[in-house]
Amino acid sequence: MRNSQPMAQLRNDPVLRALIGLTLLGCVLFFVLAGQPEHQVRVFWAAQVPLDAALAIGGWRLRRIAHVRYRRFWSMIAFAGSSFVVGDTYQTLHTIFSPGVPSLSGGTVQTVCFAVGMSSNVIACLIFPQGLRTAREKFVFWLDATTVLVGGGVVAWCFAFNPVDGDHTDRVSAGVTAALVLVATFSATKVALIKAPPMARIAAWPMVGAAMVQGVTTVLPGDFQGVDHAYVFAIRLFPSVLIAVGPRIQEVILRNGGTGQTRKRRPYSLLPYGMIAVTFVVFFLMLPEKSSSQLWGAALGVVVITCLVAGRQLVAFHDNMVLIGRLDGAMEELRVRASYDSLTGLANRSHFSELMLAHPGEAAVLLIDLDDFKTVNDTMGHAAGDALLVTVAERLRGSVRDTDVVARLGGDEFAVLLPGTDPAGAGRVAEQMLHRLADPIDVQQHTLVTRASIGLTGTRTGDDPSVLLSNADIAMYEAKRRGKGMWVAYTDEMGARISAEAVLIREMTQALENDEFFLVYQPIVSLADDSLTGVEALIRWNHPTRGLVSPVEFIPVAERTGQIVAIGRWAMREACRQAADWRAKYPAAERMTVGVNVAGRQLRDPALVGEVAAVLADTGLPAFCLSVEVTETAVLDDEESNEAMLALRGLGVKLALDDFGTAASSLGLLLTCPVTTLKLDRSFVESITTVGRQAAVATAVSQMARALEFASVAEGIETEEQRDLIRELGYQYGQGYLWSRPVAADRVSEMWVDAVSRTVRM
Repeated sequence: MRNSQPMAQLRNDPVLRALIGLTLLGCVLFFVLAGQPEHQVRVFWAAQVPLDAALAIGGWRLRRIAHVRYRRFWSMIAFAGSSFVVGDTYQTLHTIFSPGVPSLSGGTVQTVCFAVGMSSNVIACLIFPQGLRTAREKFVFWLDATTVLVGGGVVAWCFAFNPVDGDHTDRVSAGVTAALVLVATFSATKVALIKAPPMARIAAWPMVGAAMVQGVTTVLPGDFQGVDHAYVFAIRLFPSVLIAVGPRIQEVILRNGGTGQTRKRRPYSLLPYGMIAVTFVVFFLMLPEKSSSQLWGAALGVVVITCLVAGRQLVAFHDNMVLIGRLDGAMEELRVRASYDSLTGLANRSHFSELMLAHPGEAAVLLIDLDDFKTVNDTMGHAAGDALLVTVAERLRGSVRDTDVVARLGGDEFAVLLPGTDPAGAGRVAEQMLHRLADPIDVQQHTLVTRASIGLTGTRTGDDPSVLLSNADIAMYEAKRRGKGMWVAYTDEMGARISAEAVLIREMTQALENDEFFLVYQPIVSLADDSLTGVEALIRWNHPTRGLVSPVEFIPVAERTGQIVAIGRWAMREACRQAADWRAKYPAAERMTVGVNVAGRQLRDPALVGEVAAVLADTGLPAFCLSVEVTETAVLDDEESNEAMLALRGLGVKLALDDFGTAASSLGLLLTCPVTTLKLDRSFVESITTVGRQAAVATAVSQMARALEFASVAEGIETEEQRDLIRELGYQYGQGYLWSRPVAADRVSEMWVDAVSRTVRM
């Protein structure tokens, strides 16, 4: 199918049809006007002019649309065509208005213009870069080219300067003939040997053939040098149409998206051997009619030996080609392995990026990530996971067109390129993919239902593949954030948010190095007498240019990136140091508790328990004075977190379940997590005096804490009425703006001093 389309375009091209039609018309007229050589000559020269013009125009048009490295070549071809137009136009007018003896040989003006045009062609071939890089390639090329040129020179000398029948005495015509032969042979050499010719093979060979036919017909003896036969005119016109159609064929190929400028280079060329054969033929033709048997024997011996050596070389070349073919097969296999995923057979990441660059224009990119795929590998094994990935790959291929590209980027992440598809159409494809993936899949006698999150982005010509994949990745994670099992199209707002987060991530690393973080402390009081019993340490960021950055802004990002581990490590050490300092200075702080928030990422850090033990030892803070505060979501169904909490309890550290009541399975956690304190979330306190349901939840939490012998803390108390009700419900401790906002360590020191003063007064 790929080859038939260009051929159909060439067959239907109106310019090619017109050139061929003009030539056929001329041939018909040659036969119609048989016996009238003066009219045949006029038709011959008149037919040359439009064919020459087609060569000139074709070369000029190709100069404008061809690659820059070919423009000089086509400029010179256009100049050659223009020279032919001038010479043949003059000759046409001369045969009409100043007829003489009918002849197919041009006059002085035509000969000069023809020689100038042919010289331009020769120079174009000579200066065109061969694309040869190594010295060996250049040596081999010029060795073959010299062989061909020498053979052509022999033919030119023997037939032009010393013709067989001895009739040619015009040395100018003989010189032009020699040039024609040399041009033909050298052009053939260039087309056959260089790596990157300026023309596709289908366009080059007509022009090469034109020079060859022109050279051969000019030196043919007998009837071919006269005007007595119509077929002579037809044969002599044939080269003109060949050289005219070459540029037009190349233009059609280029305008339809083809190049034809690269092809696999053969390891050797047959042209030098062909020229050797031609030289031998000329050699035998030049032998005198009455030659001795010794001369014929020696000549035949030279020919036979040369043929045997050439045959031996060709056999060696053939063996080399077989070996090269095997190496090419191995290289192709390596290329496939390097470009395609071995499990699914889909394109891999690098090949997908290459294909994205190869599809200019409007397109869409989908990035598909399977939801909760890790669970399949963990519970059923990697073999089941691989089987699932193969099925997913098949369903993705079945959701798109044959012209679309499906790739596996790695793990459970896939990508799809949809050429010529706008975002709306890509959204419909994404919907179809989600629908197909949702069909149950049987894997190892288990039925699985697969969900995926899809990010979508549009592409334009010139877009970088890595940027497009990054945008699709941003949209995909947005789909996961919204609940998974859906598709989301990328927007500039998403990109701006991610860019802002990237800046925030970089600045957080610098903030830790530059001591920009600091702690504030919110008091925790005994509801029995409003006495200060401890504090909760809260981290703050004093940015050098932004000022105070809200924890709501940077803590979630730090948790996603894992930076929370380093930040939390610093907060743990600083809070313990400060608490140890208070205990050493203020007697009232001897039994105090400092609460430090620990994120889920920190709990899963194997070094956490050892670091806490080291901090307690270095600061001298007793373990019972430290309360590690975790959220329900941080420890929910997580064995690593549960083991870390057990190890912390083994150190004697208190464990508080923070924001209690806001996550699922809270009651189950009370039976599995080794907590010592429940902290009622502020959302149940803010309307506890007016909303009966909140009071009911707060009552239930207090009763559970008392029954399980947990300490109980109510957060977010802002009014005395809330405090009194919380106290009546049985809570032991309170925390909120009623007593103090989070304050600096110096203000807490003043509170410990006040606590000592109240004790003395009592």
